[in-house]
Amino acid sequence: MISTNDVRPGMALALDDGIFTILEYQHVKPGKGKAFVRMKLKNAETGQVLDRTFRADEDVPQAIIERVDHQFLYSDDLGFHFMNLDDYGQIALSTEDVGDAAGYLTDGSVVTLVMYKGTPIGVELPAAVELEVTYAEPGVKGDTRTGATKPVTLETGLVVQVPLFVEQGDRIKVDTRTGEYLTRV
Repeated sequence: MISTNDVRPGMALALDDGIFTILEYQHVKPGKGKAFVRMKLKNAETGQVLDRTFRADEDVPQAIIERVDHQFLYSDDLGFHFMNLDDYGQIALSTEDVGDAAGYLTDGSVVTLVMYKGTPIGVELPAAVELEVTYAEPGVKGDTRTGATKPVTLETGLVVQVPLFVEQGDRIKVDTRTGEYLTRV
């Protein structure tokens, strides 16, 4: 247990609704009445963000979250298979557990699995990944003045909007947080 006066952004709490990471923290002392703590929390399993208010000096259960680097090996009917880079143990996660990160995973890529009590609860990707364009429509010449974009399909099946000069076979960098094109590699 930890006091709400001692919590900081980045810490994890084990509340009744699940495991939450503190995004924002604000200690409020109104002119009349008792002080309270307002927090913006993100559910580690679902990604849902919500606001909670606690009394000042209230005890809340702290969750010890472990982040372990794993290498993505392959995906099949059983799910997505990862290998621990420290002890070479393998773990399989379902499509629901991996979520949107599946669109950025290529064989051999290194990701961080977020673990709570030895059970994976999430996948953290690097800020940007390099992927190959497997299908791209030809760009229309002369339409560069408006900053036009076109959809392309990447090696993972992800569809991203890119500038007209990107062609099939190019390697591009994609932001994993927003899913936007960053640059051609």
